[in-house]
Amino acid sequence: MTRSFHWLGGIAFACFGLVATSAADEVPKFTQFAEKVYEGPSAPLRLATQDDREFATRLLEGMKQPVNFAGHYILATWGCGAECLGGAVIDARTGAVAWLPYSVCCWGEGEPFYFRKDSRLIVFSGVLNEESPKGAHFFEFRNGEFRHLTSRASDGSVLSGIPEPAK
Repeated sequence: MTRSFHWLGGIAFACFGLVATSAADEVPKFTQFAEKVYEGPSAPLRLATQDDREFATRLLEGMKQPVNFAGHYILATWGCGAECLGGAVIDARTGAVAWLPYSVCCWGEGEPFYFRKDSRLIVFSGVLNEESPKGAHFFEFRNGEFRHLTSRASDGSVLSGIPEPAK
């Protein structure tokens, strides 16, 4: 009886491992959102909205960086409280500004944002707008907008309850 119990437990463990591996395979990868990196000069910053004008100093500081996100964008972040970051994405080709859809806090170990200059994928790590479940929140940035792809807990399970982005 004990041997049968161990055998069944082994099968259940193996099946659970396959499910966990399958879920991990569904997590977006940077290579799935590849972009060619722009190497030309940066356009002048366009301060088109009231928010753009209120954060002009931060945005101008960000413009000093080279392209670091999604092919031709500059991701600029700054503090918005204790262990909280917000920011914007600046198009190096046009100077247009797109605001991050959420602030991020409580990321703990690691970085609050994971991104690459040759990919449209960005991962917000932690809690969004101080109200979502803590985890890794995957977004695609395309045509000046962020599209939520999935959110995962540290064990790989899918998270729900992601707040609506600030308008």
